[in-house]
Amino acid sequence: MEPGEADRYIIEAIRSGSESSWRQLIDRFHGRLLAFARSRTASLSDAEDLVQDTFVGFLNSLPNFDSSRPLETYLFTILRYKLVDRLRSRKITPLNIDSEDENWWDCVLESDEETPSRAAAVVEENEARSQMLADLLRRLIHEYRDRNAFEDLQIIELLFFAGKRNLEVAESLDLDQKQVAGVKFRAVAKLKSYLADEAIPEETDLTEQHAEVTVARVWRQHRLTCLKRSTLGSHSLGVLEDPWLSYTQFHLDVVSCPLCLANLRDIEAEELEEDQPRLADQLFTSSVGFLSKTPSS
Repeated sequence: MEPGEADRYIIEAIRSGSESSWRQLIDRFHGRLLAFARSRTASLSDAEDLVQDTFVGFLNSLPNFDSSRPLETYLFTILRYKLVDRLRSRKITPLNIDSEDENWWDCVLESDEETPSRAAAVVEENEARSQMLADLLRRLIHEYRDRNAFEDLQIIELLFFAGKRNLEVAESLDLDQKQVAGVKFRAVAKLKSYLADEAIPEETDLTEQHAEVTVARVWRQHRLTCLKRSTLGSHSLGVLEDPWLSYTQFHLDVVSCPLCLANLRDIEAEELEEDQPRLADQLFTSSVGFLSKTPSS
């Protein structure tokens, strides 16, 4: 079963009140959520509280969840908002979130929160444009991967995904600025050709930074270049080979994708962390009561 299909299956089971499916979801995601929270909080207990709040928040927002959206990204988004709320209330010491060099994940999700009012305000046209743009970007990324053009993919990821300028990308990858500009020019031209292939109006803006649907937002929301856990597992075991080894190190070390880093920490901790079953039991016990209260869609 494909990941998206499996997500939809488990969500429908949870909506029907299945406690076993709810426990399965907790077992599957609590480790990576804890790793993300732990890197941004002052103590383990704070991180565990945030993960617990995240699962309860998920149940409360389940009627408005769009099953076409990646489940893992949705859970991380809820966690990020719980973390920001906790920081604003001054209950924990902020780590890695208010620094001068702010992490992109901590500053770009302001309009991604899913609440009933937010869901009601989302325009259908924006949803369609978001999916369209995700499909075009995915096509571009797959083309780079198919021809092993990983250096070009790294350039595009830093430009489109991380929001870096040409000079910053050139310095990060030790490249000539003109080379970066050339890759960017060809990528935009390729995306425009995809638009023409799909008979989408040419005035569709691929670079507008203040629109509801932007390249960066769509790239992050759909996690277009996030690494599979199997890839991260191979990297952790030291058996990943180039070109995927170099690209994985780039995505973790240069892009510093917080979701993939959290997944990697979770994988590395699985064999060493003896407290995982206790935490899963605690999360299930503290949240299962909300399951029966979850309103139907």
